[in-house]
Amino acid sequence: MTLLSVPDMSCGHCKASVTEALSALPGASAINVDLTLRQVSVEGAAPPASILAALNQIGFPAHIIATT
Repeated sequence: MTLLSVPDMSCGHCKASVTEALSALPGASAINVDLTLRQVSVEGAAPPASILAALNQIGFPAHIIATT
């Protein structure tokens, strides 16, 4: 699991865009977006660098809080 801070998320459209982009990544099995905390968790084997790149590509810079 990779937990990220995505400070620029603020609405349902943001949540949908992030979910769509991360769902397309190979190895991402579950994506949970928390708009209140502005955090995203990604379950599965998607590499953290790929997750960050996918978010940057759609205009949501992020940083990793934790990986397990």
